[in-house]
Amino acid sequence: MTTVLKLGGSVLTEKERAETVDEAALERAADALAAADDRLVVVHGGGSFGHHHAAAHGVSESAGTRDDGAIRAIHGAMTRLNAAVIEALAGVGVPAVPVHPFSGIRRSADGALDPTTAHVGTMLEEGLVPVLHGDVVAHEGAGATILSGDELVVVLAGALSADRVGVCSTTPGVYDADGNVIDRVGSFEAVAEAVGDSDATDVTGGMAGKVRALLSLDAPASVFGLGDLPAFVDGGEPGTRIE
Repeated sequence: MTTVLKLGGSVLTEKERAETVDEAALERAADALAAADDRLVVVHGGGSFGHHHAAAHGVSESAGTRDDGAIRAIHGAMTRLNAAVIEALAGVGVPAVPVHPFSGIRRSADGALDPTTAHVGTMLEEGLVPVLHGDVVAHEGAGATILSGDELVVVLAGALSADRVGVCSTTPGVYDADGNVIDRVGSFEAVAEAVGDSDATDVTGGMAGKVRALLSLDAPASVFGLGDLPAFVDGGEPGTRIE
């Protein structure tokens, strides 16, 4: 069974403090993943690493840049966070290896993604745990734009025919307008009034972006909080199921 898991950048970092890892949260996440039996692909968000640099340079999923310094700043921040995640996972025995999307994914002029993911499948076959992240990617006609971790989850889940998808967020699921966790989401319209932008700097759409991305998947997805990560790893469907 193949599982694609997204660890939210807000989960792993102190999002209001630039380039600051939440060490306790990262340790909890790593401990949970140490028990995983599935073939596992991990994707993590940008949190206080990528988002601050992207916002400072005015780069988003649609607004690009040809400033090589901006590209290096965003990608460099994300590789630093990726290295911290890899180190934490390796420290608990997870055979984690880094995969940087900037080197293997591009956007065409119409915004469509042209991914190269065969190497990720080979890593899984060889018993490794690929760890990818949100990143800048070359964008035909626009320089470079942001590839969000949520968008990357969709690409990988489709390319690898994932059996299940999980998104570990700062909330225990998707909230309704009254602040209660919704058990199941089958359409964006059903939650459009309740989901909104994140409170901190985020150039990739907050919870609304997550829900839209996950609704496009063939595999069932779950959105849940860090406390429910062990249950998801154990095969459960905590939080909100999106299908």
